[in-house]
Amino acid sequence: MAHYERLLRLTLPPGQSAFLWGPRKAGKSTLLRTRFPDSARFDLLDARLLLEFTRAPWRLGERLAALSPAVRTQPVLIDEVQKVPALLDEAHRLIEDEGLSFVLCGSSARKLKRGRANLLGGRAWRFELHPLAWPEIPDFDLLRALRCGLVPQHYDSPDPRRALEGYVVDYLKEEVFDEGLTRNAAAFSRFFDALAFCHGELVNYSNIARDCGVDAKTVRTYFEILVDTLLGVLIEPFRLRRSRAVIVQAPKFYLFDAGVAGHVAGRRIDRAAGAEFGRALEHFILMELMAWRSYGGRDDPVRYWRTKSGLECDFVLGRRGETVIEVKGVAALRNADLKPIRAYKEEHAPSRAIVVTAEAAPRRTGDGIDILPWRHFLERLWAGELID
Repeated sequence: MAHYERLLRLTLPPGQSAFLWGPRKAGKSTLLRTRFPDSARFDLLDARLLLEFTRAPWRLGERLAALSPAVRTQPVLIDEVQKVPALLDEAHRLIEDEGLSFVLCGSSARKLKRGRANLLGGRAWRFELHPLAWPEIPDFDLLRALRCGLVPQHYDSPDPRRALEGYVVDYLKEEVFDEGLTRNAAAFSRFFDALAFCHGELVNYSNIARDCGVDAKTVRTYFEILVDTLLGVLIEPFRLRRSRAVIVQAPKFYLFDAGVAGHVAGRRIDRAAGAEFGRALEHFILMELMAWRSYGGRDDPVRYWRTKSGLECDFVLGRRGETVIEVKGVAALRNADLKPIRAYKEEHAPSRAIVVTAEAAPRRTGDGIDILPWRHFLERLWAGELID
């Protein structure tokens, strides 16, 4: 597999501990080995180690006591920490009593939260690793990214279809069923199948519940599981009290990766055109915005805007909606394509209005809308030139 220089700067002052969260196979373990090559590392995917620490979590302290003083000055790395929540109590003790530091890595904090596990009382910083982002990939291939996704092993795979199929099966088995996050495996499997029809759309809990044979409250819990296990995000609508428009209030759901979403939906993309390409491009741009926001330490949310009449802008950024972004996977934008973003401009007067397209060159309309080819958009986004 190719080596990628990741954008996440996991820089810690001496003695500082951290949590590192991210979807399975996003590259967390590789990042930690690269960043902390001299650290002691414990991987709870090792069945023998998992059993040992489950039976006797204090063995962690005993193991660390046997290390050299030089190694003990480095952060201790624990992979898949959610598998043994009791280890967090032992880590807390070692931080307080012996001055050790830890980087605790996992793909889900849900089990820890539900079990009221010790999250170190705010002593640990929180970082999140996303799938590969555009600046991390030399010779970036958009169609490959949309078809294969940006999980490193999938983007590089000679057989991405099989890699994606295995990933989805492993997630259902390991992340949800084995961790006991849901007791009704059949209903959750039906819910996962239903994502093919509701991905990137307004979430209607009642309709999905009817398809899955469960109640709407259970469906809400299923979406929470996907969000807590970092397999998806819920994008809330943007609205201001002074707004004159009647705004839709349901969230929209997106899986964390375009390749995984395409596999679940049975999507096939052969060229940079068509409705499927447009939906996948929208999803990809969202994931870039989420990574850009996370790695830059920004806390304002990404939202969308939609009126009851059906006018919709894909993404709104800023507390007061200062930046609005619409994604159109077309090589020749029509005037009608600009109607939603012009309605948003009239209503909210944003400082920046952008349409991301598959056009060949950037341009600006007479009323101040920037039309940007997707590559130009990403170059300027990651260079810090688009959004304050």
